[in-house]
Amino acid sequence: MPRVLVTPAVFKEGHGPWREVLDAAGFEVVIPPVNCMQISSKEFLTFLDGIDGTIAGIEQYNPQVFDGSNLKVVARIGVGFDQVDLKSATEHGVTVTITPGTNEHSVAEQAIALITAVFRDTVRRDREIRDGEWRRNSPRRLAGNTIGLLGLGRIGRAMIPRCKGLGLDVVGYDPFANPEIADELGIKLGTFYEVISQSDIVSLHMPCTTETTDLMNAGTFSKMKQDSVLINTARGGLVDEDALVTALTDGPLFGAGLDVCKQEPLPSDSPLREHNTIVFSPHLGGIDQTALDAMGQLAAECVVDVLCGRWPEECVVNPEVKVAD
Repeated sequence: MPRVLVTPAVFKEGHGPWREVLDAAGFEVVIPPVNCMQISSKEFLTFLDGIDGTIAGIEQYNPQVFDGSNLKVVARIGVGFDQVDLKSATEHGVTVTITPGTNEHSVAEQAIALITAVFRDTVRRDREIRDGEWRRNSPRRLAGNTIGLLGLGRIGRAMIPRCKGLGLDVVGYDPFANPEIADELGIKLGTFYEVISQSDIVSLHMPCTTETTDLMNAGTFSKMKQDSVLINTARGGLVDEDALVTALTDGPLFGAGLDVCKQEPLPSDSPLREHNTIVFSPHLGGIDQTALDAMGQLAAECVVDVLCGRWPEECVVNPEVKVAD
């Protein structure tokens, strides 16, 4: 009987559509007693003993993990896989999958929530009222501003109608976009620097790769408009956080909305905590209940497919594994 480790803390109660899929396949479900995101690779390997596949959260799958386990499939909930060393996974014959088409609306809604919270100063005013203060100086108007979407995959595209509904002008950059996509999406395309230099809000919707790590750095922040806002619901690794602190302190940034950080949870000594024009959320972008159910079910289906000899082509991110077989 195949054994599947289910690591996301949101599934720790052990039930949901994902469980129904695994039970129907006759697989044994194993739920670790601790949050795997916060443990060492050595400790993680103790939970992987005898495990054939995982429904994975954002814990690290590094070469040490693949060397010390007999995994056959790692099925990530969501569409990010930067916590998985794909080279090592492929070398060990481990299929890595994601769950495309399941959570883009959830991420887009979180991005919009952060944008409105920054512009309306919602979080700080809530705290002030609770402390007995009643400050009514004017916040910023959102409508009429320009938002630049960096990345026009499923999530970036889900942002477009929401942004237009708020009265925002939308421009976008995607290195893989062709000119025809602008007409299809009803937006203007530009180069990376054209988009960040003309946008009042820059919203990140790109994967974190070796090419995009610290994409937002001192140089790129210096090209942004005065009093502009950065929104990141993608990956913390896209942003040089020291440069972000400087940009918030000395300009040009007015504020930021961060659903992700380089280190999660955010360290208690992070200088980002000192800026009250940042609105934080704890990596909630893709996990409303509807999205969780869909992601969990699709991840479970991928695990079952791989362990039963089927190939979930639309979800696999390292197809080289099949070629190697």
